[in-house]
Amino acid sequence: MLLSNMELLATAPGGVAKLRELILTLAVQGKLVPQDPADEPAGVLLQKIRAEKDRLIAEGKIKRDKPLAEIGEEDKPFELPQGWEWVRLGSTMEMLNGRAFKPSEWIDAGLPIVRIQNLNNPNASFNYCDPSTVVDKNRIDDGAFLISWSGTPGTSFGAFIWSRGAAALNQHIFKCVLIGRVFLPEFLRLSINSQLNVLIAQAQGGVGLQHVTKGVLENLVLVLPPLAEQSRIVTRVEALMRLCDALEAKGQLEAAQHAQLVSTLLGTLTASTTPDELAENWQRVAQHFDLLLDRPEAIDALEQTLLQLAVRGLLVPQDPTDEPASALLQKIRAEKDRLISTGQIKRDKPLPPITDEEKPFELPVGWEWVPIDTLATVGTGTTPSRENPAFFVGGTTPWVTSGETGQTFIDAAEQHVTDAALAQTSLTVYPVGTLIVAMYGQGKTRGQVAELRIPAATNQACAAIALIESAAHHRAYVKLVFEKSYDEIRELSAGGAQPNLNVGKVKSTLIPLPPLAEQSRIVTRITALRRLCADLRQRLAERQSVQARLAEALVQQQAFA
Repeated sequence: MLLSNMELLATAPGGVAKLRELILTLAVQGKLVPQDPADEPAGVLLQKIRAEKDRLIAEGKIKRDKPLAEIGEEDKPFELPQGWEWVRLGSTMEMLNGRAFKPSEWIDAGLPIVRIQNLNNPNASFNYCDPSTVVDKNRIDDGAFLISWSGTPGTSFGAFIWSRGAAALNQHIFKCVLIGRVFLPEFLRLSINSQLNVLIAQAQGGVGLQHVTKGVLENLVLVLPPLAEQSRIVTRVEALMRLCDALEAKGQLEAAQHAQLVSTLLGTLTASTTPDELAENWQRVAQHFDLLLDRPEAIDALEQTLLQLAVRGLLVPQDPTDEPASALLQKIRAEKDRLISTGQIKRDKPLPPITDEEKPFELPVGWEWVPIDTLATVGTGTTPSRENPAFFVGGTTPWVTSGETGQTFIDAAEQHVTDAALAQTSLTVYPVGTLIVAMYGQGKTRGQVAELRIPAATNQACAAIALIESAAHHRAYVKLVFEKSYDEIRELSAGGAQPNLNVGKVKSTLIPLPPLAEQSRIVTRITALRRLCADLRQRLAERQSVQARLAEALVQQQAFA
């Protein structure tokens, strides 16, 4: 049953990780391999633990241990197979903590110091120490059984078998001396690691660094199968984990192949030069539609492709009776001159002609290349001094930051400035309809565009594009161009750890300007296609949710079968 559903489980969101958890769960419940009544029962192993402990105590090699609590029925989460026993971890081993090495003890070469990162990452570098300063209890070699008891939940805790040669053990890791040879180290490792959720639930500390106390570890209740069955379980688990590795690698390969397919097929669309060529290339994409759009990132790529086609005039037909864009530009120029003469805006600096080299692609007849500065006034904002409470306390004017450009429209701002801030700083209140472009910010923020639905000022991380009144009809189309140009705008950024744009670069953004009537047709078409993309995302999310629930149900069915 498990093998027959591995492909389904692996393709669910987080499926391979769930598969690994399921394998460990089935392993410690005795459901992965058949029991053999001829195996020496685990009860005999418990007797060996006690006899070995008594011998070591008598020889003075270990101290007499304090009796651990009896294992009650409430400590037993499931019924054991015949011949198995419950045992507390502390009764099977002595735990020796590593040493807290100081940075002053580190040297360039010597005995490697094993820290938590060296357990989780074989490529992590070592610190080194003088081997003559390390006592035996802090030394380890190949085959040492280790338990990491401090770190970040989900990444640091767990049991390990060391296999990288002689080393010194750092603090936060127990070297475990197994008593009585009742556990195969490989089985003990998988058994402990199947209980990490139990350990993490009892971890102490803050949100980041947490630790599991020695007492919690000693009282951890584990299953003890017969030794022969432990060996069969380990062999089976290793084989199934190799299958998981293969499924994971296959998924990664398929993701890369899928991305290549999406890039290739959508690339043929954007390479189209005529509507007829686009129609022909679209048929090729349509043949692979179901395969192409089965991942969210593919739908994102499709939407970006549609925007690319829209601003190249390939998404809707041209109409030779439309008033050409050159006539629109004459009206906008006349409007700008009027506003300049009445002192409502400043005279803009003449921009050099756009050269053929600067034009990214050939425009349809009736279109024009134009810098955004021709259609609008482009400004920015500032951050009033935080040291002056009068600039913010009781403020009523919305003050937009770059982080708020992640939404399509800005209807409210988290922060507000006062009339004093407007009077005493270089803040400008931009009108409704102004397009706000993030010039810098964390993650995906830089290059985002949003539209004001409220009058608002901005901080210095935003460029504000206020279209000239006669160009206001172009707003939806201009916004679409900036959305299409997101990646291109980001590439114009300069700087180190956090690259940023400047107002000059935003002003020089080229707009492929169609006739006004065609702009309307383009915006209508894109709006409809984006709704389809949104529907595709919702259907995909619903399908993935169903798949995840099905995988979860299969996991539970296997675990409790």
